[in-house]
Amino acid sequence: MTSIKPTCFVVQGFGKKTDYTNGRALNLDASYEVIKMAVEAAGLACIRADEIVHSGTIDVPMYERLLNADLVIADLSTYNVNAAFELGVRYALKPFTTIVLAEEEFKNPFDLGHVVIRRYKHLGDEIGFKEANRLMKELQDAISIILKNNQTDSPVYTYLPELQPPCIGKKLSQETDFNELLLKEFKPQGTPTAPPAASATPQPPSPAPTGNSTSFEVAAIVGDDNPSAKILLDTAMEKMNASKFEQACTLLKAVHEIRPTDTFVIQQMALATYKSKCLPTLEALNKAKEILKTLNPETTNNPETLGLWGSIHKRYWDENHDLNDLNEAINAHERGFYMKQDTYNGINLAFLLNVRALHKLKSGETDESIADNIIAKRVRQDVIRYASAQLNDMTVEEKTSPLATKNQDELTQKRFWVIATLHEAALGSGDIAAAQKWENEAKVMPVPDWMQDTRHKQGAKLQALLSEYQTLTAQR
Repeated sequence: MTSIKPTCFVVQGFGKKTDYTNGRALNLDASYEVIKMAVEAAGLACIRADEIVHSGTIDVPMYERLLNADLVIADLSTYNVNAAFELGVRYALKPFTTIVLAEEEFKNPFDLGHVVIRRYKHLGDEIGFKEANRLMKELQDAISIILKNNQTDSPVYTYLPELQPPCIGKKLSQETDFNELLLKEFKPQGTPTAPPAASATPQPPSPAPTGNSTSFEVAAIVGDDNPSAKILLDTAMEKMNASKFEQACTLLKAVHEIRPTDTFVIQQMALATYKSKCLPTLEALNKAKEILKTLNPETTNNPETLGLWGSIHKRYWDENHDLNDLNEAINAHERGFYMKQDTYNGINLAFLLNVRALHKLKSGETDESIADNIIAKRVRQDVIRYASAQLNDMTVEEKTSPLATKNQDELTQKRFWVIATLHEAALGSGDIAAAQKWENEAKVMPVPDWMQDTRHKQGAKLQALLSEYQTLTAQR
């Protein structure tokens, strides 16, 4: 008889999430990698909701695991409401074997004051090497003690000691060997599905697939006819990085059906939509705008959403030269920059201020033109300061992260965009020596050609813009 591994269900957000109390964006997948390594080292099978392959609603397998998992680890980082709710369900269902985590800047709500929350330091994109090792050891030790002692950790059962936990019959792990379940849920991409066993009752033939079926498109792209949300999203991001935006759109729509309120997925859908070449420019922009509207860009404090909203209206301006679109783009990038010192928003804000300065100059509004030009210079000074600090942090991260080798391509691309930002900021500030320094560093980096092309084109546009502004100013 196959031995059954104890199981751990991780309650946590997926991908990059923003903590709206302080504007920090955290990659929770990086946290999950460390948690999963600790759990598996402790001898448990580990799974998160986005790795569950299921048909229909995710609620059923999620609630099953909250009840039946031998251990639940809930990470409340970024004030994830879903994670807090699921932790509450676990506490109501199970008196013991629950661990609560949060990154160190998480502020305890009053009702969690009596709950033990284990803290860890998050760098934003990664967990540092020393911190990852410390957290893994702490989790392994805690898991060993908690599974052995079965001591009550639920506040529900602590304050209502006569309460009896519910029971719905056999545990999932007793009905199905969890190892077999994992094989189903983590089936390698491209693994053929075994044919069904012969049935005594004749079955009606399956309908022939149609060429327009989204499910068949997804299967063709992923190489799996029953992928989990994690596989779908990971593959979509690979397609985005390879500039295969049409395929990314197809996969992101499939993820969106599974996780309709996930902010990161909606953001990436909007980005892939307006970058896709399968629709006319204005139609693609209109579609991307409607997708992004669900995140309330007019009032949000999410820098990524604001950056996308600004980029969409910048492209509207490029197409129609409607000043309302230019102003909307500037307002969005301005909010995104000053809210979190986000350098992507900042460098775009500076460029668009120069665009508006030229427009105002041509319209005879000299004072407004001068004001925008001066603000653009000040924004670039701030961008250089923030981006330089960011580059230093990335250097430390690359040297200390236990996952640096695994994620080397991703880290290189992040570094490239910071250097490209510094290059553009130096060009816009008229610092020729600094611009040449960053140019020399950027051009030898092993990144996709489209990234280098984007940097060159943006630099050329900025130089042409500033040159025209100087020429017109000298003529007045």
